[in-house]
Amino acid sequence: MAELEQGQIAPNFNLPRDGGGTLALDELRGRKVVLYFYPKDDTSGCTAESIDFSTRRSEFEKAGAIVIGMSPDSIKKHDKFKAKHGLEIDLIADEERKTLEAYGVWVEKSMYGRKYMGVERSTFLIDAGGKIAKIWRKVKVPGHAEEVLGAVRAI
Repeated sequence: MAELEQGQIAPNFNLPRDGGGTLALDELRGRKVVLYFYPKDDTSGCTAESIDFSTRRSEFEKAGAIVIGMSPDSIKKHDKFKAKHGLEIDLIADEERKTLEAYGVWVEKSMYGRKYMGVERSTFLIDAGGKIAKIWRKVKVPGHAEEVLGAVRAI
């Protein structure tokens, strides 16, 4: 499958969200969307990234954007993760990994010589018209939320 690029329409999804219900990308047209993909709830990097996005939520909202985190974890795990860290952003579950695959972030990884499939930490900025405005792959957490906020303000 070809890798997604800036300027393409972002693949739609309709997935279960924390706290119940579902969240669909096409229902958010007219707003900018920061969609960040992370490997696993309650691991050090994912927790730091989620807290960074959460503490800047009001700044993202002022810039016209909603922040959504997605991982293959269950809604039950997402709810616990949000409550434990006081997160104020939406988390959605892609347990079947169809959306993760559509965005090209479900990839082969390697740790200690062992290969396995997992989420490549990535962020997609989607403009109000549903097009991908910017992509960050292989994200390093420190300073990332701030960089994304700058990009949101620029579009």
